[in-house]
Amino acid sequence: MTSQSVVPSFRKRVIYGPSKSLCQLSRALHQLYTSRSNSVHLYDPLNNPPCVSNYSDRSIPTVPTMSRSHGFATLAMHAGQDAEQWRSCAVVPPISLATTFKQHAPGQHEGYEYSRSGNPTRKCLEEAVAAVDGAKYGTNRYFQQVVRNFGVEISFVDCTNMENVKAAMRPTTKLVWVETPSNPMMEVTDIEACASVVHSASTAFLVVDNTFMSPYFQRPLALGADVCMNSATKYINGHSDVVMGLLSTNRKDLYDRFKFLQNALGCVPSPFDCFLCNRGLKTLPLRMKQHQASGLAVAKFLTTHRYVQKVLHPAFEDHPQYEISARQTSGSSGMLSLYLKGGLEQATAFLSNLKIFTLAESLGGYESLAEHPAIMTHASIPEAERVALGITGSLVRLSVGLEDEEDLIADLDNALNAAFSEKKDQ
Repeated sequence: MTSQSVVPSFRKRVIYGPSKSLCQLSRALHQLYTSRSNSVHLYDPLNNPPCVSNYSDRSIPTVPTMSRSHGFATLAMHAGQDAEQWRSCAVVPPISLATTFKQHAPGQHEGYEYSRSGNPTRKCLEEAVAAVDGAKYGTNRYFQQVVRNFGVEISFVDCTNMENVKAAMRPTTKLVWVETPSNPMMEVTDIEACASVVHSASTAFLVVDNTFMSPYFQRPLALGADVCMNSATKYINGHSDVVMGLLSTNRKDLYDRFKFLQNALGCVPSPFDCFLCNRGLKTLPLRMKQHQASGLAVAKFLTTHRYVQKVLHPAFEDHPQYEISARQTSGSSGMLSLYLKGGLEQATAFLSNLKIFTLAESLGGYESLAEHPAIMTHASIPEAERVALGITGSLVRLSVGLEDEEDLIADLDNALNAAFSEKKDQ
């Protein structure tokens, strides 16, 4: 997504958040508002027992010692991980690869029937994510080129100004999608204000893409969002070896619809991916603290570099939405963007001379990455629109990883000097 956000206006009553597959998501969009199934039961891991009929109390994972009064790190490590849920009392949740589960009699089971409906390993991850997100239940190409084939009307607006959101709302609007901070321009939307506008103007619900911040630094549900989306591929997993998306909500009606579609369409992550992501979540607090420290150190260094024109980072006081960011977040991640003094040629040379930063898409892993949005992640946006958004040839996006700060800064300095030295030699 870019600095603009999305206010879809629906001719058909359809909507759904990101799933693992665009094909599956497209089908979900077509079915969500036409579905009226009530077959999905609610499970609130922190407050209520599982609502699945005919199973013993040693089945679905529970978290009897966890409550929302515990700190983030404690919840990330222990919510949904109770060793006594397993007959072996394994401290680390095992990987359950079974696709089907034995029943004691027809309809009488231990809480699991078929892995598409539920899986013990996946349930551990779902409970942990729900806990850290504060949930009870646990992009440009897509909007432009996929959902419009389903008769969905899309409006792109700058959500840093709530008047734009108000003007875009229609009686038929079903969803407002916000990414904050935005990729790659690092613009910040006031989630609380946006929720107020959306909920007062229509029956639409607000989805916030929280990928850049992770639940550790920003909790959209507490600010009024109806759904929080995280690309777990990024910070939550943190090791660049899982592709997964997560939806969290406190609304039972949305939870029931999502759960029904997840089961009906089969768009579920594998047990092994859930195991990896669940493990990554345990170190999220430690990693985010280091991402923040290194990201700020890198950003401050770049602001003083003679070959850098501007650094985009929401924790800087000169950022246009600094006060909003300070109010709705508890910190900053390792994400930042910068404009070089030059153009595409210098940006390409800079990226080619990096040794520790890897030229690659994605973000939020332990390793530091650098990419060129105009050519890589945002290439699907028409050039005129990219330039209008500020995505020019001189813009570079960095995902600052967990390497030593001094090494990262030296790598950036060397690459910048080399890139502009090549220009002088020509």
